[in-house]
Amino acid sequence: MKAKDIMEQVKDYLSPDDTIKNAVNKMRVLKRDDGIVGVKGMIVLDNEGNLVGMVSVKDILKAIIPFYMTMTELGEFTWEGMLAEMTKKVADKKVAEIMMKDVITVSEDAPLMECADLIVKHNLQRVPVLNKEKKVVGIIYVRDLYNAIVRVLLDDKEVQNL
Repeated sequence: MKAKDIMEQVKDYLSPDDTIKNAVNKMRVLKRDDGIVGVKGMIVLDNEGNLVGMVSVKDILKAIIPFYMTMTELGEFTWEGMLAEMTKKVADKKVAEIMMKDVITVSEDAPLMECADLIVKHNLQRVPVLNKEKKVVGIIYVRDLYNAIVRVLLDDKEVQNL
């Protein structure tokens, strides 16, 4: 099996100029192939459709809760309402400011073992799949890879009963 055999087609993406608020909304309503609504990360494409980054829930949380918060004295502020207040402050920040720019990808013809190796080695939750023209055609999520393993290990009757 190859990456193209288990990937999900790209249904939507973010632009570097999207706001965090817009990104959160797109991630919240995007429907996966398995019917589940909501994703924890999306690709970021430029105007020509080239992959320029990826945004995950963790990237959004890092934008809301800056690293210096751990150095601040706890007595200087109250925790009550703090998350909501900080979230509103970054709502209009651009995706380009928080996205991960060095994205690990696989080609659509990559063997699943290569995909599994990248996911495990780099502790990834999703890997964009590129065609020969280096355009994103799909995404492999950890769950997609796991489901491929399940189909190999179990026969059709056992898979249907899951």
